[in-house]
Amino acid sequence: MKNVHPIQSFEQIKILADSRRMDILRLLMDSPATLTHLARTLKRSPAWIRHHILALESADLIEVAEIRKMGKVTEKFYRAKAAGFLLQETILPKGRKPALIFSGSHDLALEGIAEHLEKHVTLLNMPVGSLDGLVNLRQGLCQISGSHLLDESGEYNTPFVRHFFPDRDVEIVTLAYRTQGLMLTSGNPKGIKRVADLANANVRFVNRNAGSGTRLWIDGQLRKLGIPANKVNGYDVAVKTHSEAAALIEAGKADVSLGLQAAAHLHNLDFIPLFEERYDLVLPQENEKSLSPLLDYLQTASFRNDLNLLHGYNPSHSGEQVSI
Repeated sequence: MKNVHPIQSFEQIKILADSRRMDILRLLMDSPATLTHLARTLKRSPAWIRHHILALESADLIEVAEIRKMGKVTEKFYRAKAAGFLLQETILPKGRKPALIFSGSHDLALEGIAEHLEKHVTLLNMPVGSLDGLVNLRQGLCQISGSHLLDESGEYNTPFVRHFFPDRDVEIVTLAYRTQGLMLTSGNPKGIKRVADLANANVRFVNRNAGSGTRLWIDGQLRKLGIPANKVNGYDVAVKTHSEAAALIEAGKADVSLGLQAAAHLHNLDFIPLFEERYDLVLPQENEKSLSPLLDYLQTASFRNDLNLLHGYNPSHSGEQVSI
């Protein structure tokens, strides 16, 4: 089986920004070829091909696979250094304060934290859901993640962190306990009272993205109730944040979604509480120093006062480290 190599150099990215070089690289990923073969295939002169071959070679994307001598003629066969390439690079602002990426489950309190810490650190948000946030953290695509994954054992987050990071020292710090439930159109004109009502044909549901803790919870409830996903009107309509779901309901484009009480309140929606969950921050220990302004802020009375302003947030365990 042939390998795929990651591209993590801006020099390589710059080289491949030229579509002509990309065409040559793709041909050499398929099979080795000489300048003459490439020139014939691309209908270009060998000199033109040689110019781009030298650029690709200097960027360590191709190599000489074989040298053949046929009489007085010596031919070089070039090949790509991998059968496939993964282009993946994070571009962050460069300034006096560090820039850090949060990737995980959307949380309203984190938006306030980012604003409060703006003088000390730039916290950038990449909401992808709890599961993909842990994947991104594992792959080094972010410095901190947020999760509210409920395991079959009834334990939040720790079983998943153990699974994703069996070989690394990772910290789990509780941000807050949050109340989730059914966010409803003001006045609840459809008379929705429970999750089972999502199966009513006249009820328009808006879902959350696959891999989010909220999506996993609603999927589990639908299975318990024996309700197929295709019986829920709007099941395939998914958004990445609680705020987006609440905004669609407020705009009259949906009747109900599962989400945070705080999001429902901010968008003037009715709300039926269903459960309280523990939302944790997850970070590798090597990132602790760069994230110290955030972690220190969780211990302050100012943070707890701000958290109390968000409906459905309980700050009594905020800042506590969870044993893994």
